[in-house]
Amino acid sequence: MDFKNILDLYKCKACIMSLETYPDGKFGNIRVVDGNQAHAEYIERETGRPFVPDTPYDSSFPKDLNFEDFVYRSAVKQEQLHSYANVYQKGLWLEIYMLPLVSDKENTFYCLYAYDTTPNINTNTMSDLSPETSQAILSACIKLHGAKDFRESMDEVISDIRDICDARRCCILLIDNENQDCYILTDALKPGVEKPRGESMRKNFYYTACTWEDTLAGSTCLIIKNEQDMEVIKERNPVWYTSLSRATIETLVLFPLKHNSKLVGYIWASNFDVRSAVRIKEVLELTTFFIASEIANYQLVQRLEMLSTIDLLTGAKNRNAMNNRVLEFDAFGRPKPSTIGVLFTDLNGLKQTNDRAGHIEGDRLLKKAAAILHQVFLDEEIYRAGGDEFVIIAENCTKEHFESKIAELKKIGEKDGDVNFAIGYCFDDKVLDIRKAMHLADENMYIDKEEYYRRYPDRKYR
Repeated sequence: MDFKNILDLYKCKACIMSLETYPDGKFGNIRVVDGNQAHAEYIERETGRPFVPDTPYDSSFPKDLNFEDFVYRSAVKQEQLHSYANVYQKGLWLEIYMLPLVSDKENTFYCLYAYDTTPNINTNTMSDLSPETSQAILSACIKLHGAKDFRESMDEVISDIRDICDARRCCILLIDNENQDCYILTDALKPGVEKPRGESMRKNFYYTACTWEDTLAGSTCLIIKNEQDMEVIKERNPVWYTSLSRATIETLVLFPLKHNSKLVGYIWASNFDVRSAVRIKEVLELTTFFIASEIANYQLVQRLEMLSTIDLLTGAKNRNAMNNRVLEFDAFGRPKPSTIGVLFTDLNGLKQTNDRAGHIEGDRLLKKAAAILHQVFLDEEIYRAGGDEFVIIAENCTKEHFESKIAELKKIGEKDGDVNFAIGYCFDDKVLDIRKAMHLADENMYIDKEEYYRRYPDRKYR
């Protein structure tokens, strides 16, 4: 058939796709039959080669299971399709139209593929989305931006997505490449389905998740609908294929969550309703864009909060966090603790160490001291108030328990020989005045320090 007259009517990039079906129900031999001038120029610009008509489609476009499915649905099932794809590698959005065409050959089917790329979503053409899709995307955006609790909003959105997919399970997995780890942010299960026992999403699963980007092969998502798709996964990623088989996963939707081209995680739905594959892709293609943005913003806020409250050298909370904690004691309506225990401690001889061995050695002692404090006061609040001074605040504990911890700290310090603590404390079960308790603990620490230097005058700081 001569499709040139049809193609010449399109100003945007357009081409004719063909596909063959086989007796076993499978399909293949997807080809680009012809293309208009805009398509030919685009292909030459992208591939560095002139466009050649009637060639396998992967000589013009990246090999993509989702693209193959769209061609099949349009050419064979005679569906008119319109969708968006987030081409995150290039920071572009791809707008896709596919229209079925009449075929004059047995078992060979055709469709017209018209497409264009833009830096942003065309909000005017967003009205072409079905009311159900638009409503699902709008609902997700409202829940993501309207809720005060981040995790609660994510729970709601992932539950809604599971309903849309009619999936057995839907999950958001966050990737931490810095620590080579991953963890589930939220997941939703179909009623009556139990979470797999002994499931581990830690180190071993992190390495599995790291293979998904190669398996996606540049595609914006992965949709496994049938045995034919699963065979492709078996070829691309046999280890993951084995894992999917063991988990009795027969169908899967997997989308990367990327913000500013940086991977933050993945969202997937397993054993979903394949009849809704096009709508699911349409919804998730856009919804994941907003989900990734919300996760990235949350992580940024968490990082900033951590930097404002954590001492990076020792891992203890910093003076800013301690001051805020003291203010909380006076907050209106806050219930008073039954007891308050405050411990002040600093390192004897640190000045001498810095002078003789350098500040790197002094920093080593500070980190070691913090590690000992975290070891002893496992459930208490530990602050680095400044320099070599640490403060521990304990609430609702007995005096015996608090003093036993102090005795344990002294014992470790005496036995260690490397770190020596000056210690002062105050335990209050009557007035419950945090500032007074801190003042008394500080005074007692300096009494203890003076006693240490009286016994070891050669170690006294200048």
